Parts: sequence; C-alpha cells; structure tokens
Amino acid sequence: MSSQVLWQTVFDTLCGPDHPARCFLYTHSVMVKDFCLEIMQRPHIAKRHHNADIQFITEAAMLHDIGIIYTDAHRIGCSGSAPYIRHGVLGRKILEEYGLRRHALVCERHVGSGLSKKIIIERDMPLPHRDMSPRSFSEKLICYADCFFSKTKNAAGKKKSLEKVISGFSKYGQESVSAFLALHQYFGSF
Repeated sequence: MSSQVLWQTVFDTLCGPDHPARCFLYTHSVMVKDFCLEIMQRPHIAKRHHNADIQFITEAAMLHDIGIIYTDAHRIGCSGSAPYIRHGVLGRKILEEYGLRRHALVCERHVGSGLSKKIIIERDMPLPHRDMSPRSFSEKLICYADCFFSKTKNAAGKKKSLEKVISGFSKYGQESVSAFLALHQYFGSF
C-alpha cells in the first residue's frame, strides 16, 4: 500500500470530509510532513540518515495528531470529551487498532517536546505514568517539526519562529525548554 493510501485511508475513516476538525488537522499535518521532508534535505541530516524511511516519516507525520478528534478542543472542531493533552495517547490507541504500532508510538511521543514520566507525575497530568519522550529518529523528527505549527485558525499554515517556539515552551518550565533545545541542536539548520 502506498504511503498516501495508508494515511489517507485512516484519516478519511476517522475524520471524513464533513468532520469540523478536518481542515485544521489536515493543514497542520501537511505542514509538519513538509517540514520533516525539508529537514531531511539538510546536509547534516541527509548524511547521517540517508537510509531513513521516508514513507514511514510521511505517514507518521500525517497521522501524528489523529487523536485530537476525541478531545475537547472546540476552537479546532473537536468535540470529544478528553483533555487535549491526551491526544497523543488517544492517537496511539487508534493507530494500534489499525495495526500501526510504529506510527502509534509517534502519536504518543510527539506531544510538546516529549513528556517524561517525572513531568507527568509532578504536574498530575491525566496521562499514563510512563515516559513519553521521543526515542527513534522518526519520533524525534516529527516531534521537532510539530513544535513549529499550531492548529488555530489564525496560525494554520504559518511556521512559528524559533523564538516563539522557545517562548511557548518556557511557560512549561526549563525541562520542556531543554528538551526542545536538544531537538533543535540536532535538527536545526546549520
């Protein structure tokens, strides 16, 4: 099955053409996917990861936020009952039901700049008490790219500046900023 057929089938099944969140989710996912593919062209990344699975990266980037459809985020067309912070674990559950285990892990591990078990417990987040930090190259790449794009009406399709991304993480504490900066040190343009 081609990359587009796979993600499009899952996407269309869960978030059909009349779903109020479709435009936000689709636009955001395309921007994240395109940025991932752009990063893959950077010489320091292309050299180290010339064998990266581009098909998987494309699919996972298009599906990384599928869990938002079950969250309470009316501003982007989602009318579920779960808190938005749970969209990663919801996406994992959805994609595991489709037999997409690797894609499912990207869903769970892309939130913020990754969530450590320590942070989840300290902040009493409504999440399972386990480490949800990105581990594989693909997970880290999609997590990093995702940080630059919002889903709100005014921000859809616009890339945030590095300063704005860092500022956004600063309200969640130094651990969040440090985790993002580690990703930026690896993926950022040289």
